[in-house]
Amino acid sequence: MASYIARRILLMIPTILGIMLISFAIVQFAPGGPIERILAQLQGTDVGATGRFSGSGGDLGAPVARPQPGAGEATSRYRGAQGLDPAFISRLEQQFGFDKPPHERFLKMIFDYARFDFGKSFFRDVPVVQLIGEKLPVSITLGLWMTLLSYAISIPLGIRKAVRDGKPFDVWTSAVVILGYAIPGFLFAILLIVLFAGGSFWQVFPLRGLTSENWSQLTAGQKVLDYLWHIALPITAMALGSFATSTLLTKNSFLDEIRKQYVLTARMKGLPERRVLYGHVFRNAMLIVVAGFPGAFIGSFFAGSLLIETIFSLDGLGLLSFESIVNRDYPVVFASLFIFSLLGLVVNLVSDLTYVWIDPRIDFETREA
Repeated sequence: MASYIARRILLMIPTILGIMLISFAIVQFAPGGPIERILAQLQGTDVGATGRFSGSGGDLGAPVARPQPGAGEATSRYRGAQGLDPAFISRLEQQFGFDKPPHERFLKMIFDYARFDFGKSFFRDVPVVQLIGEKLPVSITLGLWMTLLSYAISIPLGIRKAVRDGKPFDVWTSAVVILGYAIPGFLFAILLIVLFAGGSFWQVFPLRGLTSENWSQLTAGQKVLDYLWHIALPITAMALGSFATSTLLTKNSFLDEIRKQYVLTARMKGLPERRVLYGHVFRNAMLIVVAGFPGAFIGSFFAGSLLIETIFSLDGLGLLSFESIVNRDYPVVFASLFIFSLLGLVVNLVSDLTYVWIDPRIDFETREA
């Protein structure tokens, strides 16, 4: 097993390099860039993606050298550079590192990322790690609670559907599950806001943030209730359509085990049905479901969070990534991509090891050989 883990870790290196190289190459051909953003702002023609940059009046957070009056006209490849001093454009290129050829910038980025040095945001003038760390609690909250709620619903429901396979309960619950899966989460979010957040009917839940303004003045118990009060709607909106896959996976896994010979033998011995189901079938049937928990958490951690964060005004990683892409904040974009890709590869390895931990009969080294 140690050699298998070592091989998987070594394979992560070319995988990460490939992901970063392809993304870096795509960015080189994408229209616009941070310099164009600054030039557009200097000319008053840029409003940004969301108007949420640091600084007063929507100004960029990072200090930028201003062009001198009466500067000569620049012949430049940048849009909006007409009438600006070439020396000013050159200083901007040096500030953002664009005075170097692409291959040097890529190699420097990989060297820095190998040391987990992600630099500073172009437009917020704060370290990228600090920026991601500030947004991480929101995304962890959404991902963790959504995964736990999804499993809490899908496992009992899937077992019940397997036991009552083909009966009315199985039929109508399948229709509900498929319907919930087919409707996008953001539509559920809008419906919940209309119904319970003062949209048109009741003002039961808050619409913004994870905590109230008087959070620091609350007792420990009140803080827990306030936190749960704020996350109720976004978590419900995300979880309503997320448990369809795990429910059907649980059902099919239980059906496969129930039809095996050892289950028939246990029943012939006169064991109670509940003991057969939870004493014999449960462990084998839940192997694939439980082992997939790390992957399910990562999937819910990122998938679908952007719209939910935007609708409920939750400042998390989804919203940060979107703003960074639109506003060409490349250090945040590439650092997020690197961290998320590395995390995904590690979680895949953890999922495989979870299979072995749950069922020691699984041997990945033998399968590879």
